[in-house]
Amino acid sequence: MLKKAATVLLSLTLAACANLSAQGLFSHYSAAMAPTHTALEQGRYESAIESLPTAPAGPILDGMEQGRTRFIAQQYPASFSAFQGADIAVKEQQSKAIIQVSEGFNQAGAILTNDNMITYQPTDYELGFLHLYLALNYVQQHKLEGALVEVRRANMVQEAARKIREKELASAEKAVKKKGISDNIGAVLARYPDAGTTLSAVQNGYLFFLSGVLYEADGDLNGAYIDFKRALAVAPNNIYVAQTVLRLATRLQMRDDLQTLEARYGKYQKPAKNEGRVVIFDEQGVVAARDNWRLPLYLSDSRGQGAIYNLALPYYRNVTVPRLSPLKLGNNSLNSEQVANVNSMAQQSLSEGLPAIVVRQALRVLAKDEVRRTAAKNGDDVGNVLANIFNTLTEQPDTRSWQTLPAAINIYQDDVKAGTQTLSWNGQQLDVEVKAGRTTMVWVSRQGNQVSWWSVLLGAN
Repeated sequence: MLKKAATVLLSLTLAACANLSAQGLFSHYSAAMAPTHTALEQGRYESAIESLPTAPAGPILDGMEQGRTRFIAQQYPASFSAFQGADIAVKEQQSKAIIQVSEGFNQAGAILTNDNMITYQPTDYELGFLHLYLALNYVQQHKLEGALVEVRRANMVQEAARKIREKELASAEKAVKKKGISDNIGAVLARYPDAGTTLSAVQNGYLFFLSGVLYEADGDLNGAYIDFKRALAVAPNNIYVAQTVLRLATRLQMRDDLQTLEARYGKYQKPAKNEGRVVIFDEQGVVAARDNWRLPLYLSDSRGQGAIYNLALPYYRNVTVPRLSPLKLGNNSLNSEQVANVNSMAQQSLSEGLPAIVVRQALRVLAKDEVRRTAAKNGDDVGNVLANIFNTLTEQPDTRSWQTLPAAINIYQDDVKAGTQTLSWNGQQLDVEVKAGRTTMVWVSRQGNQVSWWSVLLGAN
């Protein structure tokens, strides 16, 4: 009996460990990333890099985490290399159609263990940020052409990811009908903790406004106007986005748009001839990490023998981004306004994928219970107990997500006198070169009491 029980447990373990590290088998990604996440929140950039987990989450997620962390730490060549590696891995994944829902349903290891067995598939908003940070790397290197390529690609890869997600949802619906578990799915979703309202969580206003700035710097005013308008659709109350759209609408003589824009935001005021434009992207905090939510479920057979299964699902706690004191340009405190909320994007993305996640969980419970019943057959109580222990230990939520992104992004824009301006915060300073009729772009990232920043002089206004 003991030999048979041990054989059952060994076969389960081997199936699970064939493609999965111990981290994913008995723990989850957020737990492994906790030291890095905490260090980054506190502004300890070097410690964040050193504490990045060694257990690989795959070339895409590992590359994105490395790239973002090293970018904040001002290790720009290493950041660029990491993002390029992630980009190559995404291309391979999408071109070969590696990710399919059937893979998640049919892999023996995933059915008997947890979703961490499934190859990581980046979400739409994560792919957008991958190309956004590649673009920022190019801007920091003063390579406008390369940055423009990346913002164009951002829209294409997000569209490809959206189509894959739609196929995943359709496959999940088929699985629900085939197994007859629709009532169970509804019961789980009804008890799942609500992530809250996620307004403007689907589109990335940061990406739109950045691409508009880059298009305008390249002289493509029509392209810039389109993306600035998209940013305004995401953040209609952001005065800096509104003023930018109004300025280009005036310059391009968009009479139909001007009527509506001027009615809401007033007329555009031209800057003085000796002034240049300063555009500041202010990244703040660190995006929330996915947490672990468990729902106990008891299943028994005709002999009265049963087991408690824990449905382990990822979710986001409601978090508050710490308010930071304003930046100062010269002697003026800057009242920046939010253009993107990454916490809302992350919550929205998880909510969209939740039905498919719950379907896989339900199918996994059925598969695990079948294994337990087999182990308990002919009175093999030890095998039943071992299977129960294995099921409990290996049911871990898939908390994989890009956890080093900022929590939110604000922007500030103004026309200021040409010359060297001083941007300051928390006792730290950055010289900002401003030239009449030109745009100076400033990138800022603030965590804890630390700041990482740089400025680049772009083309004519």
